[in-house]
Amino acid sequence: MIGTMALAVTACGKKERPKADLAASQVTTIGVNSYLWRATLDALSFMPLLQTDSNGGVIVTDWYANPKNPGERVKVTVSIVDQDLRADALRVAASRQVSQNGQWVDAPVQAATVQKLEDIILTKARDLRRAAIAG
Repeated sequence: MIGTMALAVTACGKKERPKADLAASQVTTIGVNSYLWRATLDALSFMPLLQTDSNGGVIVTDWYANPKNPGERVKVTVSIVDQDLRADALRVAASRQVSQNGQWVDAPVQAATVQKLEDIILTKARDLRRAAIAG
């Protein structure tokens, strides 16, 4: 009986679970990279959210008008298309409208605006990963 218990205890010791690397570039407890997901939610936190799908990696905001410029509003869609923390795993699209004679009219969005938002999200995601490594 003591031999059986010793064998059972020894067998339990051999089945150590590998420790998860929380700072890995591929963190997928949701359907997409969690650093990109959290960074996107943080970057868009000032805008009202219309739709979020963590499995599909899509975040859609509702129209947002800056109080300093109420005659203009912006809507953003972010797609996270990969489980890795990479620049090409992020797609940002923006729509802009301006008020003309009481009606909202579509207006072009400067490419630099979309690029700036992508850079903000990627920087936040990298910062989250660095914090996970340090912590």
